[in-house]
Amino acid sequence: MERRRAVVSVIGKDKVGIISKVTTILADNNMNILDISQTILQDFFTMMMIIDVTGNENLSQLRDQLDLVGEEMDLKINIQLEEIFQAMHRI
Repeated sequence: MERRRAVVSVIGKDKVGIISKVTTILADNNMNILDISQTILQDFFTMMMIIDVTGNENLSQLRDQLDLVGEEMDLKINIQLEEIFQAMHRI
């Protein structure tokens, strides 16, 4: 089976618990983080992750859970399959 990946981005005002809440949702959904990068620019937190979604092609439940955390913590959280992300950002 070919490995499928998705890109998760998180942007918002920096506050305690962002990484913990987002990664807990991923772990609860049996999603492995393959790569992660996070930084704080002035007061803004940004994080990009590549996650393994092999065998879980329907991301709607995961997206709903991430949306709830985004609303709760005033964050913009986006998840896209890697091939869609690459197609959208091709020049």
